[in-house]
Amino acid sequence: MISTGYVRTMAAYNRWQNSSLYDAANTISESERKRQRGAFFGSIHATLSHILWGDQMWMSRFTASPLPAAATMPASTDMHPRWEDLVTARTTFDNTISAWAEDLDPAWLEGDLTWTSAALNLTASKPKWQLVTHMFNHQTHHRGQIHAMLTAAGARPDDTDIPFMPVSPP
Repeated sequence: MISTGYVRTMAAYNRWQNSSLYDAANTISESERKRQRGAFFGSIHATLSHILWGDQMWMSRFTASPLPAAATMPASTDMHPRWEDLVTARTTFDNTISAWAEDLDPAWLEGDLTWTSAALNLTASKPKWQLVTHMFNHQTHHRGQIHAMLTAAGARPDDTDIPFMPVSPP
């Protein structure tokens, strides 16, 4: 079982790492951000878009947050074709995640969540704490891919180690 402290720490980590990756991505051209690099979702831009989609999908299940603009996982890579729109959407949604984490009732983490996955065409039920852990793990997994793609493109994202976050939540 995780705690609300864990959720707040991971929300802060999410914000920090997204800021780092987007800042680094701003130092390369649009064509470099959209260049196919052999990652699962292809490009830096597409992978960043997919992470946002995943966050929005999970948060729509956890809260009254709206569903993402893209209805399917394949469409998740092109939700915001313009870089500026993706940056704005990411920043706005990081605020949503942080506010949710800050106000999270510990009792909510104890229950189960039943949801339907369109990607897998199934309905499942799992402990909420496990699904929150998955959301943050999903982000970290794909941000690692982006970090590698940015580094290969000559950009310099920040370190990724949690103990070196500039500010840790209480």
